[in-house]
Amino acid sequence: MRNRNVKIQVWLSKKEAENLQKKAKRSHISVAAYLRHLINDLVPQESPPLDYYAMAQQLYRIGNNLNQIAQKAHTLNVIDVQRYDAAVTQFEAAVKEITEAVVCPRPIKQ
Repeated sequence: MRNRNVKIQVWLSKKEAENLQKKAKRSHISVAAYLRHLINDLVPQESPPLDYYAMAQQLYRIGNNLNQIAQKAHTLNVIDVQRYDAAVTQFEAAVKEITEAVVCPRPIKQ
């Protein structure tokens, strides 16, 4: 038997319907799922940009380089300052790019 067996019909203006569809699409869920989230006091989050996972992979590789530098510095009791500075600069740039791509302003609920 079907878990959800109560059908509710809602009348919306064209603008309201378009807004609802856009929000559901940005969250990569159906309109029905979007409404169920709202009914359960959950605000569906927008999906990250398409290149988010590529950026996260880049960040992982840079972090791995920093870890290798730290291990080498610990083992040899020496640090390759030039390589470390280049990796830190690359890491900071990647963090900034990912943060700008993912973080978007959300309206404050009252």
